[in-house]
Amino acid sequence: MSRTAIPSYRRSARTDWRMWLLLGFGLVFFWAGSTVDPAENCSDDGRECAPWLVPLAQGFGALVALGAALNMLANPNRGSLLDPETGDLVWWQGRIGNSGGDEGRIHPSRIGKLRIVRQDESADAVHLYDREGNRLFWFSEEVIPWPHDRWAAQLAAHWPHIEIERID
Repeated sequence: MSRTAIPSYRRSARTDWRMWLLLGFGLVFFWAGSTVDPAENCSDDGRECAPWLVPLAQGFGALVALGAALNMLANPNRGSLLDPETGDLVWWQGRIGNSGGDEGRIHPSRIGKLRIVRQDESADAVHLYDREGNRLFWFSEEVIPWPHDRWAAQLAAHWPHIEIERID
């Protein structure tokens, strides 16, 4: 098999649906806070009244929307690839442009295990270990394409010594 069967992967804040969801969520809260009159935010009998919640919700929406917008403006990216010159597996997170961020690299011949931990309530966790059993920094489910099992199988097909461990 050729090494090109393991595709490079890159995702940025502008292409991440979670950033767009945060932006929309923040804008909805900001808009809703601007349409409700705090003085009229009481029950008919007047017992339940919290006019301070309206500006709090509006401020919260503004902060969330601003944070998502600034993150998309900076556009940090994450991903992984096989370096064509060295053959190393290279991964990065939080990179802005072509430099910066957290990066790791290892030649696949030095990889011992790839662990995929299934989680019921959230995304699966993925960890990479060298042959000495040391967990490699900054490698996670964020830097490889989904489904993680397919990517792991492609890696193990090229380097059969790599153990793929699935924890349910």
